[in-house]
Amino acid sequence: MRKRTFTILGLAMALLMAFNVAALAQDEGMTPLDIPTIGDMEALQPGEQAPSFTLKDTSGNPYTFTPEERGGACLLVFWSIFCEPCRDEMPLIQSLYERYKGKGFDVITVALDGDLANNIAQFAKQSKLTFKILLDELGDDDSLIVAEDYMVPGTPTLYMVNAKGEITFVRVGRVSEEVLTGEIEKALGN
Repeated sequence: MRKRTFTILGLAMALLMAFNVAALAQDEGMTPLDIPTIGDMEALQPGEQAPSFTLKDTSGNPYTFTPEERGGACLLVFWSIFCEPCRDEMPLIQSLYERYKGKGFDVITVALDGDLANNIAQFAKQSKLTFKILLDELGDDDSLIVAEDYMVPGTPTLYMVNAKGEITFVRVGRVSEEVLTGEIEKALGN
């Protein structure tokens, strides 16, 4: 148990450092593809099929994400409660979710914080977040299963997935409302 706690904390710290580098890179005009990543991890790219997965939500209920069977667009957000930019982006994501959810758009967030379900649930309640929040799980090798499948290089990492289950947009780090709105519209076919 202690090893897992240190592994989770180490991963959270590495993700935070990667995000800080990503934010600095964006401030200096670098494109997202120029942003350094953790180790050799490079995010999945537009055009690739989004992997299916099953995770539990903050109440312990299982949820299965099957991209090709959704029939609409979905924003997948990989984040950490320890990541300030992640927390800062949640009101924007909630606002866009409310604006587009009746048009075939969904938001699923995957928290990379291990066993902190109560803290994440409390944050979601205080922030009035109504979209799905799932908790990534450690695999046998102590890596986060879904984050590894999606090759998440840092937090926040956003993937837009269209109705065919294809990734249409990837962003590591902050994203503006204008850019995200445009990507939602494109994924919905508007």
